[in-house]
Amino acid sequence: MITTTRTLTTMITIMPTDPALILHQWFSPAYPLGSFAYSHGLETAIQDGRISGAGGLEAWLEDVLHHGTGHIDAIFVQAAYGCADGAAVMALDAQARAFSPSAERLMESVQQGAAFTRTTRDIWALELPELTHAVAVGYAARQLALPCVLTATLYLQAFLSNLVSCAVRLVPLGQTEGQAVLHRLSAQCEAVAARAATEGTDGLMSAAFAAEIAAMRHETLNHRIFRT
Repeated sequence: MITTTRTLTTMITIMPTDPALILHQWFSPAYPLGSFAYSHGLETAIQDGRISGAGGLEAWLEDVLHHGTGHIDAIFVQAAYGCADGAAVMALDAQARAFSPSAERLMESVQQGAAFTRTTRDIWALELPELTHAVAVGYAARQLALPCVLTATLYLQAFLSNLVSCAVRLVPLGQTEGQAVLHRLSAQCEAVAARAATEGTDGLMSAAFAAEIAAMRHETLNHRIFRT
């Protein structure tokens, strides 16, 4: 008599995480970058009385998005996505550091980038050296084959969201007013990211002079809540 023993094996299929969910995790306030500590010079502008309400905030951030750091970072995110190896991304990172117009802007980008690379490297086991924030995001997105323009678009929205949060605390500004500003600016993020994709690093330039000067002056403020 032959007895056949059958072993029932339960197969569990692990589905890959939706790219949008990964990006939302990276750009969530819960992701440990310490973004809440940086105002990107906004604290200076508010102390100077340049921004005292929702209208002034929206105009300031729209300028930064289209003609300042938003546009620049969108270029660096997508240029890093195109880097094929570590040597290429380190050269791009050196360019990103050299393009920082002030010591505090460089500190902001380097410190958030270091926090992003440590956390992302540990969770997704990626080859990520310590890079400036925008470059680190683009290079990590490449390794996970996340959509490039979507990555840059959500990066910009997260950048604006953090600055709106700063303004809500400093102006002061109502939460609803702040979210309305973010809603209107978010609608422009995809266009900025798409334009940056066509320009590449040849498009690097900044014309948001008031924002850059505010960032430079921040380190001399008598009373500071934020690091930049």
